[in-house]
Amino acid sequence: MKEIEFNLLDEPWIRVRDDSCQVHEVSLTDALLHAHQYTSLSGELPTQDIVILRLMLAVLHTIFSRVDADGNAAELEDEEEAVERWTDLWELGQLPEEPIREYLEKWHERFWLFHPERPFGQVAGLACGTQYGASKLNGEISESGNKVRLFSSYFGEEKTALSYAQAARWLLYLNAFDDTSAKPTKEGKEKSGGKLPSPGAGWLGKLGIVFTRGKNLFETLLLNLVMVNGDQVENEEKPLWESDTVRREERTEIPFPDNLAELYTLQSRRVFLERENDTVIRYYLIGGDFFQKENAFMEPMTVWRTPKKEKDSYVPRRHDANKQMWRDFALLYDYKEGNHVAGVIQWVQRIAEEIDMQMVQTTIVSVQYGDKDFFVQNVFWDSLMVNKQLLIDIGANWREKIKVEINRCEQLADAIRKLAGNLYLASGGTKGDAKSWDKTFLKSRESASAQLYFRLDMPFRRWLAGITPEEVDSADYETEERVFSAWQKTAKTIAYSCAEELAMHAGDAAMVGHEIKNEKSGDSVRYSAPKAIHQFRIQVAEIYKKI
Repeated sequence: MKEIEFNLLDEPWIRVRDDSCQVHEVSLTDALLHAHQYTSLSGELPTQDIVILRLMLAVLHTIFSRVDADGNAAELEDEEEAVERWTDLWELGQLPEEPIREYLEKWHERFWLFHPERPFGQVAGLACGTQYGASKLNGEISESGNKVRLFSSYFGEEKTALSYAQAARWLLYLNAFDDTSAKPTKEGKEKSGGKLPSPGAGWLGKLGIVFTRGKNLFETLLLNLVMVNGDQVENEEKPLWESDTVRREERTEIPFPDNLAELYTLQSRRVFLERENDTVIRYYLIGGDFFQKENAFMEPMTVWRTPKKEKDSYVPRRHDANKQMWRDFALLYDYKEGNHVAGVIQWVQRIAEEIDMQMVQTTIVSVQYGDKDFFVQNVFWDSLMVNKQLLIDIGANWREKIKVEINRCEQLADAIRKLAGNLYLASGGTKGDAKSWDKTFLKSRESASAQLYFRLDMPFRRWLAGITPEEVDSADYETEERVFSAWQKTAKTIAYSCAEELAMHAGDAAMVGHEIKNEKSGDSVRYSAPKAIHQFRIQVAEIYKKI
């Protein structure tokens, strides 16, 4: 095997999808220069796509903070200049070739996946820490020697060895989403006096990732090219490959990066890939760089947990795999009540008038970890289409009313949850005591709530996508009322349908009912399906009584 091999700028390793839905592997250079010809990245997992997107953005941030769209040297000085440069790039419809090629040729030697001194994203010669096989590096399996997947999509040699292209993709993923299973080294513990800190999961694993999509990869890159991050103009970029040295220290707490190129190429782990017969068969891993996540607003691709107290800090909020994205509408798009909107959404709001697209597709991506982030349980994603006018001042009133309707959906879910519990009791079930509720009782309630949200999901998305504030005059209350009345009618119809099905499946015993005695008071309460449905209808009427 060659000592120096597989340059990420020349070799095909990034998976992209074209207009005919065919997936191709291309080099980093090709992915950038022909981004307008590809609809999207198309890696094995959406979490893999986001780390490659961030790598590509790191390149673009670095280049276009220093030169303009024509390749002329010109550092960004202020917000107006940054927006103007972004607009020039957007109007081209594709990324300019000359400045990108010139920059990548200058740093070509720093992009070798295998190199005796500077292997990309790795620590050369690392031979300590936790050793894993290729099946752990592969994020579709993430299988360690102690945890074998029963139903794996890879078998035999495909499972125990990765091609260089696969290894390059999963190396980036590992740095971003690695779990906390790797142990500190003995040497590291001794150096730190036994107090070696935990870096936690990889940085992206700590986030509730959100980004925006365009109709092709070029638009996706530009929409997420946040050239004004909060109040900061991105003009001093320091990507990984421009650093003179490679940090080797284990579990190192660093100051929060002050530029996006550095943040997007953060080395959360120290890794070294080992190869055999032109494949990667194992790797060594130790903890890498980490920083405090409180008020880390330099990160533009996450939603934030709103502090309960004014003195508390904002921290990234992970997404809930069991929650439809539209239920977090306020968290994603609304500035009120102390909410800190993600930087990428703020950027789209800032350049909304510059883009020739009416609908904005927002996507969330997340990894769900097991106990203490020790292993990966699930990877999930979701998308939401909204009119861009909803994101700016003209849509402020509409956002408030949409939040009200989402709150009413939550109240409907509470009502259907109560109904399901009452029907379970009516059919002869028990609630249990105050210390330990009956598991079947709880399961019936949560199952009913989940079913209601499932049925509300697609109708709500269609309704939300159809809202076009720019077509409605601020004084046109009749039109506004018609839009929201249509949804309220839909929501109530779905809720009543769910309730009727629950009552039907409760059986004949529930129609007759079941009497339950309160042990403390001695009083008895009769639960029956007709009574439960009547209470449910009263509750729904109460939810919508002010309309």
